[in-house]
Amino acid sequence: MAASNVNVVVITGNLTRDPELRSTGGGTSVCELRVAVNGRRKNGQTGQWEDKANFFDVVVFGAQADNCATYLQRGRPVAVEGRLDWREWEAKDGTKRQAVQIVANSIQFLGSRDGGGAPNGNGGQHQQQPPQQHQSYNPPPSDVPADESDFGPVSTGGQEDDIPF
Repeated sequence: MAASNVNVVVITGNLTRDPELRSTGGGTSVCELRVAVNGRRKNGQTGQWEDKANFFDVVVFGAQADNCATYLQRGRPVAVEGRLDWREWEAKDGTKRQAVQIVANSIQFLGSRDGGGAPNGNGGQHQQQPPQQHQSYNPPPSDVPADESDFGPVSTGGQEDDIPF
């Protein structure tokens, strides 16, 4: 039986810088992103939980690259699905260099468009607001339209069901 190889990566995190867009010689758009993903680990000496940031270079091609360059900015949360790609090259000083990057199949924009994903929707800038007695939770609008195809009209056949509650 032949062995099977799997190379799938899924991360969610925040952009550490604005996207960088360029084009290949053939005109294909290429956008480079850097995503910070926080993890937690327990410090063996203190017994306390600590945050540890991991940084990933992400590259995306084509129309998705154009969309990333247009709509994303530093601090914006994203979800990335793709594969790992290992590269090796020779630097100008003659040393061999290596890097691992994520080649994205899809990028999902998280958070609000205007707020950069900040919980208060204002790009992380704190603004004093008067207290309100009854605040309701209003989630930020999504960039992805909801699939409502499963919620078509229901026909009861002219009769109401007796539900015992």
